[in-house]
Amino acid sequence: MYRFLLTPRWWGINVFAVLAIPLCLFMGSWQLSRFEDRVDNHQQQEDRSARAKTAAARPLADLLPVNTVTSGRQTSARGHYDTAHQLLVPGRTLKDRHGGQQGFYVLNLLRTDSGKALPVVRGWLPGDAGAKAATARVPAPPKGEVTVTGALQASENQGTDGVQAGGGLPQGQLGMISAASLVNIVPYEVYDAWITLTDAQAPLHAVPPAAAEGSGLDLKAFQNLGYTGEWFVFAGFVVFMWFRLFRRDAEAAKDAALGIVPEGDGDGDASRAGEPGERQAGGGDAAAGDVPQGEGKAGERGDERGADRGEARGTDQGADRGEAQREGQAAGQDEGRGEAARAGKA
Repeated sequence: MYRFLLTPRWWGINVFAVLAIPLCLFMGSWQLSRFEDRVDNHQQQEDRSARAKTAAARPLADLLPVNTVTSGRQTSARGHYDTAHQLLVPGRTLKDRHGGQQGFYVLNLLRTDSGKALPVVRGWLPGDAGAKAATARVPAPPKGEVTVTGALQASENQGTDGVQAGGGLPQGQLGMISAASLVNIVPYEVYDAWITLTDAQAPLHAVPPAAAEGSGLDLKAFQNLGYTGEWFVFAGFVVFMWFRLFRRDAEAAKDAALGIVPEGDGDGDASRAGEPGERQAGGGDAAAGDVPQGEGKAGERGDERGADRGEARGTDQGADRGEAQREGQAAGQDEGRGEAARAGKA
C-alpha cells in the first residue's frame, strides 16, 4: 500500500525533508546561541562596569585599543587642555531616575606628552547647544598641566545613539565623537578613543559610560531571538507538510486497493465509455453540440429525403403486390368457370 513512497516524486519529497529539517534546527540553535552570547556579554559588561567604578585607574596606553573588555575601564592621562578648540556635542540625552532630558556634551581635547590628543567629555548640560543662555553656563577648562581620570570609551559611529552624522552643524559643535570627525577640526593627531570624566566640574553633570557595542541587549539581540523562533517554526512546517502529503497519498492508495475510484474519475470513464455506444445507436451521428449548425441541417435534410424514398418504394411494392393478387383471383375465377362449363356439357 505504501509503494508510492518509491516513486520519483516521493524520493524528492523525502530528500528535501531530510535535508531541510536538520538545517532549520541547526540555524535555530545557532541563532539561540548568538542571543545567549549577547546576554552573557551584557552581564559581563555590567559586572566590569561595577568593578571599574571601584578599581584603580590604569594608564591609557595599557588599555588601547578599546574593545569589549577595556571599554568602561577607568583610565588616567596627563597633559593640558586645548582651550582654543572647545566643542559642544548637541542632541545628547542624560538618563536618570526621572527619565531622560535633552542636552549637550562639553568636550575638550587633552594634549598628552605623546603628541596625540585625547578627547575628554568633561560633562553634560541641559538645553540647546545653540542657545547663548545654555552655552554661557559652560565653565572654562582648567589651565596648565592636569591629570584626568575617567571611563574609557570607543569612538562613536553612525549607529550610536544621539549621533548626528549628517553634518550641517554650526562652528564649535560636533555631531560624532571619533578620531575621523576630529581630524578635520584640529591640526594634530587624535586617539581613536575618548573618556568621560568621573568627577565633573560644576555645573556640569558626569556622563555615565555607555556599554560597548555588541555587548548589550539591543535590537540585534532580540532579532537573534526572533530568528530562532522562525527557524524552529520552519522545521515544524516541513514535518507537518510531509505527514499531510503522506496521509493523502496513503488514503488514495488504500481506496485504489479496495476498488474505489474517485468520483471525478468514474464519471469521466463512464462518459468516455458511453460515447461509442451513442455513436453506434445514432447511426454515426455526432454528439449534440459538437456538430456544426450547417452539418446538422444537412443531416436533417438527408433523413427527410431517405424517408420520402422509403415511402415511395413501399407504395410501389404494395401496388405491384395488389395487382398480382387481383390477376391471380381473375385467373382462378376463369378456371373455375371453365371447369363448371365442361362439367355441364358432360
